[in-house]
Amino acid sequence: MPAKNRRSFCPVSFALDKFGDKWSLLIIRDLMFLGKETYGEFLESSEEIATNILADRLKRLETEGILLKFRDPENGRRVIYRLTEKGLDLAPVLISMIQWSSQYDPDCGAPKQLLQRLQDDPDDFIAEIRSRES
Repeated sequence: MPAKNRRSFCPVSFALDKFGDKWSLLIIRDLMFLGKETYGEFLESSEEIATNILADRLKRLETEGILLKFRDPENGRRVIYRLTEKGLDLAPVLISMIQWSSQYDPDCGAPKQLLQRLQDDPDDFIAEIRSRES
């Protein structure tokens, strides 16, 4: 973002401008942890994102270089979304959010196995995510 269009030079503000709204982070979560890759799969998420918001966030994440959009080689009418390297670099951010939520949300829905794995070896988990996207 050009300097003249920035609210500030705060790194938190910069990050929030790129991916920081609820819907963008949930789309990244769906791609990264749940293996979703199509518009229809994102619509099936329990948070019930509206179609206009989903379309807007997918376009914004693509513009920011966080995800790529391409035609499914097996079905040319279907569009597939994948995280870029820049998107995959958000894994530690989402993992930290999961860990924080599991500590403070008594109704946290993250599977206990996942939480234990993230506590034991988050780097191995991130490597696994990256290998799936290769």
